[in-house]
Amino acid sequence: MKAKEFKHYKSTGFVYGKFWMGGEGSYPANSFESESKKDLINQCTTALNNGSLDFGMGFEALIGAILNIETITTIQHNGKEFKNSENCLKYIGKLTPKQKGFLLEWFENYF
Repeated sequence: MKAKEFKHYKSTGFVYGKFWMGGEGSYPANSFESESKKDLINQCTTALNNGSLDFGMGFEALIGAILNIETITTIQHNGKEFKNSENCLKYIGKLTPKQKGFLLEWFENYF
């Protein structure tokens, strides 16, 4: 029996935005899943643009986000499943280098 391979993608991360009463900061982002990495990034970008990527903080405006994209590869062979997980970071939105550094520091301290 030939082995079958499946890929699945998940995102976690932090959004960066402008607070209602002034200032800027970060908060956890909503998680998304997809069978396609491109679709996952499109979902996150759409959520950033419509404000729903924010997990509940309620920013006045979202600027960008750092996403941890987990690629889960599952191989099924002879009735058994074997899984591998790999991670990569991606920024979305219009972030300055300083904002990217802030998000990276938050991410590294959280995970």
